[in-house]
Amino acid sequence: KSGCDLIEIGIPCSDPGAEGEVIQKATIRALAAGTTTDKIFDMVERVALKIDIPLVFMTYLNPVYVYGAEKFFARCEKAGISGIIVPDMPYEEKGELAEPARAHGVKIISLIAPTSEGRVGMIARDAEGFIYLVSSMGVTGVRSEITTNVKAITDTIRKYTDVPVAVGFGIATPDQAEDMAGASDGAIVGSAIVKIIEEHGSKADEPLAAYIRSMKDGVEKAEGK
Repeated sequence: KSGCDLIEIGIPCSDPGAEGEVIQKATIRALAAGTTTDKIFDMVERVALKIDIPLVFMTYLNPVYVYGAEKFFARCEKAGISGIIVPDMPYEEKGELAEPARAHGVKIISLIAPTSEGRVGMIARDAEGFIYLVSSMGVTGVRSEITTNVKAITDTIRKYTDVPVAVGFGIATPDQAEDMAGASDGAIVGSAIVKIIEEHGSKADEPLAAYIRSMKDGVEKAEGK
């Protein structure tokens, strides 16, 4: 309702290697509260009945392997999941999940980082859904400044594919969302949203909606230029 074009849902993992403090703490809260992959699938099935925008999972290889890849992607199809982001799976290992994901209509979202350099073409040519462009080295979390030349990397990606490019890691303000969307096709926000939920708990709806609207306004400013 606040203007998201796509929603990324994290499946908690006990070793979330790409995450900063905010999402690590959220993972601990979720696991301590008894969250399981099955409960998340049940929740997504309820949510999918109420919205008409794509839903993607972000998780790590271990939860998928423990659940069983075929069973996992079959449930993704049933729940209406469009894609999956797996930050600890290198592009070269994508084949580990490719067959069951494809069989159930789930796209594996490729990540490209500032260090990808000579691998950009290889990753981009095989990309599907959208490309997750990592804005900064390190883990997820709010950053006061993003110094990576996102436009230069996006321009390189464009030589190989027309798949949309969205930028994540560290984006927290409408100005940052405008800048990133202006240099690519969209902005991905995670830790800032999780922080609002951490601060407000069950009363997070209103501040969360206001924040997301402000970020959407930033993206739309970029689209209007």
